[in-house]
This record gives sequence, C-alpha cells and structure tokens, in this order.
Amino acid sequence: MSTHTVKAFDQELTDLGRRIAEMGGIAERMLADATTALDKADIELAQSVIEADPRLDAMERELEERAILMIAKRQPLAVDLRTVVSSLRIAADLERIGDLSKNIARRVVAIDGRFPSPKIVGGVKHMSELAQDRLKRVIDAYAERDVTEAIDIWENDEEIDQMHGSLFRELLTYMMEDPRNIGFCAHLLFCAKNIERIGDHATNIAETVHYLATGAVIVSERPRDTSAYKTVDG
Repeated sequence: MSTHTVKAFDQELTDLGRRIAEMGGIAERMLADATTALDKADIELAQSVIEADPRLDAMERELEERAILMIAKRQPLAVDLRTVVSSLRIAADLERIGDLSKNIARRVVAIDGRFPSPKIVGGVKHMSELAQDRLKRVIDAYAERDVTEAIDIWENDEEIDQMHGSLFRELLTYMMEDPRNIGFCAHLLFCAKNIERIGDHATNIAETVHYLATGAVIVSERPRDTSAYKTVDG
C-alpha cells in the first residue's frame, strides 16, 4: 500500500484491513463452534454462537459507515478505491457467513440433543471442516493479497458442492430406511445447505481478493456441481 500525503488516510485504510481480519476471526469461530455444537449436541455452545451474531452485524454496519465516509471525504482512486470497495464486499460476505453459522446453531437448539446416530452427523461435520479451511485460507489470502491462493480457492469451489450432493443422497437414504430419522435428517439437510452457502461466500471473497490485488474481475463462470439437485432416480 502506497504512502499518502495525508497520513490519516493511511491509518484509515489500515484500520479497514484490521476490521476485516477481526470480522474474519469471529466468522471462523462462529462456524467452528456451530459445528462442534452440532457434533457434540452442545446446546450451550450453540446459544453462544447465536449470541455472537449481533456483534458481527454491528461490525459490518460500522465498517460500511466508515468506508462510505472515506469515499466521500478522501475520493480515493485506483488501488485505494479498490481497497475500500473490497472491504465493503468482504464485510458483507463475512456477515452472511455469521448469519449462516447462526442458522446451524439454531438447528442444534431445535434438535435438542435428539441424535439417532452420531454417524449421521459425521458427513455434515466433514463438510464444515472443509468450509472452515477455505474460509481461513481466503482470509489469509486477503491479508497477504495472495492472488495465487485466491485463484486456487476459486477454482476448487465445486469441492463443497460435490460433498453437499453426496451428503444429500446419504441423508435421503437414512430417511427412506427409517421414517423416524426424517425430522433429524431434515435439520441436517438445512445445516448442509448453510455450509454449502458459506463455501460460496468464501469463493466470493476469493474473487474480491483477485480484484483487489489485480484490478481485474474474474469473468469465467465458477466451477459448479449440481448433483445435489438430481433426483434419487438419476
């Protein structure tokens, strides 16, 4: 980042980056805790995830206000403008990741410890671990302006989609084998969908990192796997 005549502008840009890093840390923790709460049937931990969401929402609103004020006051150009605009985009994605993690935690509360089999939760946990890894990597890529890492995350967007498709079919099988599993598996299907959407938001951030570092927008269509939406008959 270049040094500006107005030193306060440099500090404002640095503060934006710090805010994004802090929001990223909160979003990562919310997803990890929501997953642990699901895996361990920990209602108290799930409640803590739900309670953490307003803080992330407030941080997103505050960052938006700061960014808009900076644009109005500083009238940034080139990389400076991209820095401000990118912070707005990433903050919005992180806020949505927090919302989706909260939704998973709410499912844990709704299930209320009624787990027919820990094995059924294993697929959702594995899918979430992949999403957590992608989220951590993309936040690090933002901090380092690492285009190579951002592209790698973007190119492998379909990994979580494929896992979601496989898990979708697995849960349908459990539901067909024993109707008593239907309610529980329905909650897990919603959890899996929330995780798949978190993966999409991580990919959004990867696209923004590429834009921030290069000034270019990725115009190719991102890789997709739609197997989750095929019928069980094929």
